Amino acid sequence: MMKNATLLFGLALAAFTLPTGLQAQEAFGLKQQNLDNPENTPKPVFPVPSARQLKWNETEFYAFFHYGMNTYTNAEWGDGSEDNATFNPTAAPNPRQWLEAAQKAGMKGGIAVVKHHDGFCLWPTKTTDHHVGNSGTTYGSETNIPRDFAKAAEELDMKYGFYVSPWDLNSAYWGEKDAEGNYTDNYTKKVFFEQCAELAAYGNKQFEMWFDGATGGDHRGYYGGANALRTIDNAQTYYDIPNLRDSIHNSCPDIILWGVGGEARWIGNEAGWAGETNWAMGDREYGNENGWQWHPGESDAKGTSHGWFWHEGESVKSAETLFKMYLETVGRNATLILNLPPDKSGSLPAATVTRMEELGALMTQRLGTDLAPAATVTASETRTAGRTVSYAAQNVTDGNKDTYWATNDGTIQASLTFTWDEPQVVRYVSMMEFIKLGQRVKKFTIETSEDGVNFTPRATNIAQTTIGYKRIIPLNGNTSNSYGDGFRAKALRITINDSKACPLLHTVSIY
Repeated sequence: MMKNATLLFGLALAAFTLPTGLQAQEAFGLKQQNLDNPENTPKPVFPVPSARQLKWNETEFYAFFHYGMNTYTNAEWGDGSEDNATFNPTAAPNPRQWLEAAQKAGMKGGIAVVKHHDGFCLWPTKTTDHHVGNSGTTYGSETNIPRDFAKAAEELDMKYGFYVSPWDLNSAYWGEKDAEGNYTDNYTKKVFFEQCAELAAYGNKQFEMWFDGATGGDHRGYYGGANALRTIDNAQTYYDIPNLRDSIHNSCPDIILWGVGGEARWIGNEAGWAGETNWAMGDREYGNENGWQWHPGESDAKGTSHGWFWHEGESVKSAETLFKMYLETVGRNATLILNLPPDKSGSLPAATVTRMEELGALMTQRLGTDLAPAATVTASETRTAGRTVSYAAQNVTDGNKDTYWATNDGTIQASLTFTWDEPQVVRYVSMMEFIKLGQRVKKFTIETSEDGVNFTPRATNIAQTTIGYKRIIPLNGNTSNSYGDGFRAKALRITINDSKACPLLHTVSIY
């Protein structure tokens, strides 16, 4: 028995020491594993997002609620001199109603404005007398929007955050200079940092703290009675943003500091659209392919016809218009924060609630039934599997954001083909890159085939360039009238024509 064992061991050792050892392994059905990279994981293409940036991107579509002193003065920007008693809700403000309406529209969260440029705080802060607790009005004195908003969001399992204006037209400290003409740090230390800390205490599950970029200029402010024009030279320095960011992250690790925080960018307009080509690096609508910092875009847009705050006589944009915004933001590698202003009662008007229900119905009708999981998926190339990881084409339909299809290193052109036993009517294609390892795709095409043999390019008038976190292509090429009659397809093919490195897609959905 010992002799047989020795003989077997000797034969095995010989097989591994022959010049054709690799062929010998393959003959035995074994794989040569890279000891430094046993899973054959693709190398990242830098920059890459942080864990909190990934979670933020996954929120995708959320609401903005502009409510405060301006609701009662019919203004967009107050000057900070408003009497506290002007804040006089006709009923108890109802943040839960706000969030319920947003949820019906398919939104995953919301951000409440709790302090605008006028400096009036919608919670009983210790940093100023300009707050709800001093309103002296029946419902105003009992208002605490951060408390009630956070509680409602957690009960509804929605993400939440707060807008707190760094610019404060009420505070005597804002823009204050000493005798030598240098800015003091009184505002930052005594007011702004303290307000952010108070807000962070309203729950460590917050996903975003929203900082407007306004820095004074030609808007005259009260400033504690100075009634002056003030401005600051550099918001990053004046507000000590690096220190603020670290402090907030210690309390709320998932918060993204939007705007001056440098973790997410303004998409560059307030009209609800991002560039068809949109990199998660760089600035404004289109980003920059060669940007050095991961800086994903958020598009802020008004859901109503007038300003950011509620105004008498305003109307709500149609569900079709709002769906178009969704396609042109979330569907173009950005997030969409849609403003829905509560009225003087502290609740959303009935027309807004109804419109959100209509939008939710459109979302369900158009993007609610994914045809991809029922298809057979094949790839022109699949990356060599790792020790426990597969990069198969089927990963794009398994519903798991942590698995993905990939090609081998050096392959930047490849295709995925989806086929069904019977033709399907298709209208939209949604693609998601595995951005944990960076944004890669630079050019792609989509084709459909009614017979499974002959293919026709679709949406050729749309720039089929970047994908990023998510890209949604209406196959008729029209975001204004995207639903249409659709196309009968027994097969649909996505071809990656150019990529920074081997392409990685974790989900493809077909509607």
